[in-house]
Formats: sequence, structure tokens, C-alpha cells
Amino acid sequence: MVVAALLLLLNACEPTTSSKPAAAARFLTYTADPGRQTVAMYWQDEAGQPLRSLGRLRTWLQDRGQQLVFACNGGMYKAGNMPVGLLVEAGRVRTPLDTGSGPGNFYLRPNGVFYLTAQRRAGVCATPDFSRVRQVQYATQSGPLLVLEGQLHPAFRKQSGNRHIRNGVGVRPDGRVVWVMSRQKVTFYELAQYFRQLGCRNALYLDGFVSRTYLPAQGWQQTDGDFGVMMAVTEPGK
Repeated sequence: MVVAALLLLLNACEPTTSSKPAAAARFLTYTADPGRQTVAMYWQDEAGQPLRSLGRLRTWLQDRGQQLVFACNGGMYKAGNMPVGLLVEAGRVRTPLDTGSGPGNFYLRPNGVFYLTAQRRAGVCATPDFSRVRQVQYATQSGPLLVLEGQLHPAFRKQSGNRHIRNGVGVRPDGRVVWVMSRQKVTFYELAQYFRQLGCRNALYLDGFVSRTYLPAQGWQQTDGDFGVMMAVTEPGK
């Protein structure tokens, strides 16, 4: 009886719900099915000028009969809003794959690529593996990889004090694409762990404190920013 009472007491001290609801409150999450929805990447307008902000992207798409459902920054960039590393847009390589090394998060190996094929199949892979992907319609390179084949990046530490607003993109085994942006400052470990909780076996970091998300369906409508490539989900305008 004493043992049973002790077990009941211990069970009463355990959380009655999973950690997912608590984690979800810290993150903004959007999931898309690229087989059914229009997912694309955007960098410049017809004049070759960077679109730069989510608000400008929304207006530019509206002028072309498209309604913006979701958008976020799609990778790192340098002076002149030039994407760092690979950008493939509508089947055209706009900036080349970067297989070099250097300082900063982009080069924290393994880094990787998020891509969409002509068959509307999404994937995240390590940079050296991208050469095996065929018929790429859209792709953006960034780093580090948050999750690769179900494993968190080996450099991440649970007790890290390196906290920032962060966002990333992952792919679930069913082919759906998941974007996550933190509502508060988080570590790489926390962001990667959340992607794994959502069922993503592969996920890629996009950027840090500059990150922005446009998601009016969830009451989140950031339209600022000064980006290189942006990722978006659209539907025909009404």
C-alpha cells in the first residue's frame, strides 16, 4: 500500500500533458502540401531589383493575381540582398552552390539545401548530397542543418546560452513542408528539437534575429524585412 501510494504521488507530480503544447506556444508553425499548394521562392522583380520585404512581395504577387497565404525569409544574404549559396528559382540557377568553408552559421557543417522538384516533391539534404537531386525547380542553401535523418546537428548543446529569434524549414516523411519561426529567443537545440517533435526527419536553419513571417490565418502579419530570397505559399487571388 505504501508503494502504491508513493507511485500515485509521483504520478501526480508528473505533467498531465505532453511538452508539445508548451513548445507550440513558443513557435509559429505553418505546414504546406507542395503537391496541392503552390510553393515557390522569390528574389527579384522583372527589373532585376530585389523584392526585399514580405510586404513588397505581397503587393508584387497581388499585382500578378496571386494571394499570399504564407511567406518568410528563405536563407542568408549579403550586400545587395545577394543570396549566400545556392538559389534555384523556377528551374534557373540564380546563384551557385557554395561548397567552401568560412565563419558563421552558414558554414557550420553539415549545412544543406531545401529544394522542390518539378514533380513538386520537397526535400532537405546535406550540401554534398544535392548533386544527386534531379529536376530541381526551387532551392535555397543555408546552414546549419538542424536535423538530418532524424538526428540533431552534433554541434548543438541543450544547455547553450546562444539564444535568438530563429526560423527554419523541414520536411516530414509524408512530403509536407513545415516552416517554424520562434516567437521568442531560442537556442539551435530547442528549434531543432521542435522540428523533430513535429515529425521532420530533416530540417534546415534559415536565419536568426532578422527572420520574419507573414501568416495572416494565425494573426501574424509581419511585412517588413530586408531579405535576399523569400519563400512563399500562394493561391489564386479573389
